[in-house]
Order: sequence, then C-alpha cells, then structure tokens
Amino acid sequence: MSGETRQRPPNGGRTKPAMRDALVAAALELFVERGFEQTTIDDIVALAGVGRRSFFRYFPSKEAVVFPDHERCLADMSTFLAAGAPDDDPVHRVCDAARLVARMYADNPAFSVRRYGLTRQVPGLRTHELSVVRRYERVLADFLRARFAVRPDRTLRADVVAASVVAAHNHALRAWLRSGGSGDVLVDVDQALEYVHQAWCDLCAAPGAGGGADGDPADDVVVVFARRGVPMWRLVQGVEAALGET
Repeated sequence: MSGETRQRPPNGGRTKPAMRDALVAAALELFVERGFEQTTIDDIVALAGVGRRSFFRYFPSKEAVVFPDHERCLADMSTFLAAGAPDDDPVHRVCDAARLVARMYADNPAFSVRRYGLTRQVPGLRTHELSVVRRYERVLADFLRARFAVRPDRTLRADVVAASVVAAHNHALRAWLRSGGSGDVLVDVDQALEYVHQAWCDLCAAPGAGGGADGDPADDVVVVFARRGVPMWRLVQGVEAALGET
C-alpha cells in the first residue's frame, strides 16, 4: 500500500462451536445438490445429525445459515472502531475495519467461493447478502459521522466515504471470488482501500477544496493554531471546517 505496511485489525480469536459448523456444512451441501428452495430445515438438521431446536439456537432462518460469520464480524467491526484513538485518521480507521470482512472471507476460501456461486443463483440469498452489506456500511457511516461532527457536511461526507470504502472492498472481494479464490484477496483489498484513502487525501489537498463562494482559495484567509505533532489530517479537517462555516 504505497510502500506503507498497514497493521491488520485483530480477528477476535473466537472458536466456533462444532454443532454450528456441522449445520453450516450440511446446509451448503444440500443447497448445492438439491437447490435452496427444495431444501428444508428438517433436511439440514437430519444431515447434520442434530435436532431442529439446535438449528434455531444458532440461526434464525435458512438464509442466515449461508452467512454464518457476519453477525460476529459486524460486532468485531463495531468494537474495533470504538477502540480507536481520537487522533486516528478516520478514513484509515474505517478502511482497517473493512479489512475484517476481507479476512473473514479469506479464512475459508473454499466455503466463500461456493457461497458466492450459490448467492448468484438464489435471489433470496442475494437480497439477504445486500442487507448485510448495508449494515456494514451503516456501522462505518455512524462512526464517521461522530468523527466529522465539527463539519457542516458531516452526514453527507460520512455516508459518501462509507459507501466508497464498501464499494472498493467489494470490488476486490468479488473479483477474487469470481476467480475461484486465486491470488491473495487481502493484498487486493489493501490496494482497493488505499485507492479510496488516497482519493480523499487528494480531495482535501486540492486547490479550492474548501475555498470561498466562487471556489477561489484566495477569497478566504484562515489561520490555524495547533500543538506540535498534531496529525496533518486533523489540520486539514480544521481548515475545511472553518471554511465551511464562513
């Protein structure tokens, strides 16, 4: 990533219950062999060798069993964002949070590729997947709105940055899935997310990015006082906020 080594966020180190894994494996096998609509929950629990009650202990629906780790990943993402330092670059932080999702897919490439093929065939699964993606985007946007609180355009900027991060992440992830899981998806996602971060850095630094009414930076003069060692992104944020209020 532009010569910079990014530290990957922790994966939580949780152990998955064996029964849960058995249900996921049985469901995917049946969905591929028989079809999603033709497979019942009773079929899944019979193949997994567990009771029907055990299924609902882990999953609320047939759709959810195809995406077994997303709830955990959403929780991990929220925890990771909340643990950030106040001086963290917020765009870098949400990019790092998105890497948690990429790692979840990379941890089990065979399952991820098979699920991708299945979701392309079943409209109901595609709809469920899109709803999960929207929840990821909402978590990122909520974090950014809090970090951009001093900006008059905080809601718009937070929503656009969050959507950009999700779009870049998914572009790299889906290319990897379409390839059958060849290559290093984490490297591909790193490059895509760096593209987003660099685009926002360039936007902040562009002439007239926060200038006067006619876009000429000479229309306004802003003096910013800051302690030594304050990150450059925070200085830029302060200048933009001041110009936006004039």
